[in-house]
Amino acid sequence: MAKNKLSKFADMETYGNVFQYTFHTLQTEGFPMKGKWHTHFGNDNDIVLELGCGKGEYTVGLARLFPEKNFIGIDIKGARMWKGATEALQDNIQNAAFLRTHIELINHFFAENEVSEIWITFPDPQMKKTNKRLTSTRFMQEYARIMKPDGIVHLKTDSNFLYTYTKAMIEENSLKVLADTDDLYQSGIDDKILNIQTFYEQQWRSRGLNIKYIKFLCPKNHNWSEPDIEIEKDEYRSFGRNANF
Repeated sequence: MAKNKLSKFADMETYGNVFQYTFHTLQTEGFPMKGKWHTHFGNDNDIVLELGCGKGEYTVGLARLFPEKNFIGIDIKGARMWKGATEALQDNIQNAAFLRTHIELINHFFAENEVSEIWITFPDPQMKKTNKRLTSTRFMQEYARIMKPDGIVHLKTDSNFLYTYTKAMIEENSLKVLADTDDLYQSGIDDKILNIQTFYEQQWRSRGLNIKYIKFLCPKNHNWSEPDIEIEKDEYRSFGRNANF
């Protein structure tokens, strides 16, 4: 029988690879490992974040593929995160950790130059509110503060709206693109990283939707400019993005 939310939350309180801090604690005490994540992992390897990690498929999958890097999945949905955190513990994947918090608070947990790469996997496209899009200039400024110079951002999305917006943001800010396709599985890109599929990705592909992928550099000390662009909204309705599966 599947565990309920309360039992999952109770589990994660005991997990050594899960970090949960209230906003009040952050304000009054701060996060003790900010700038010191190497003390958890026991090495100075590159740190890679998965934002909105959901069930942690990418966090765990990437950690398996790249034992020489450290991966941290970030999400506010603890009931989902439990799956990836549990799998990492059961399989003794020591280079995977999970942080339960709002992405808006990311700078409370990481110091300048502490992060090398960020994966954004199938986020809500936030078609009505620009500043909530995870590739908006608001968030790019936050990422730039914690990333090493020319840190790498990866976006995988089913949303043509978010993909188009992100390309416009990149063009507006003259960012360097390292890879770009609007149909990943017909692109001929042969990369085992891209074949890791999240829960949502499997759902979108079952609907026959193309998967978009773009990889670009996030410069430091950049004068960010929001693109002025009208974008056609996605025709389909997002299903269950806020549900707990």
